[in-house]
Amino acid sequence: MTQHHEENRREERFQAALRVDLGDATGVTRDVSASGIFFETDAALADDSPISFAIDIDTPGGRMVLSCQGEIVRVERKAGRMGVAVKILDSVLRPALDAVGVPSPA
Repeated sequence: MTQHHEENRREERFQAALRVDLGDATGVTRDVSASGIFFETDAALADDSPISFAIDIDTPGGRMVLSCQGEIVRVERKAGRMGVAVKILDSVLRPALDAVGVPSPA
């Protein structure tokens, strides 16, 4: 990672492999922080583009969904897939709903 990318980080990043739902595609996170995320996907995405995505999170109280709006700050080819760095601009954490609209159990 270049020094330039390190300087842009404000929060500590944590390695995590969580499913990213992009609507018409999916991805897997590699690291996450309060203000950003890096994930890999097969989807074709471009720098400086807005992006909406959701991440499923299992908690002791049940499955939650973190819905985010962000801006793609970097896209790179990584092991045959696209690595995507996103600055999170807005997010909402809510209980995941099952197929009939009821919060899912853990």
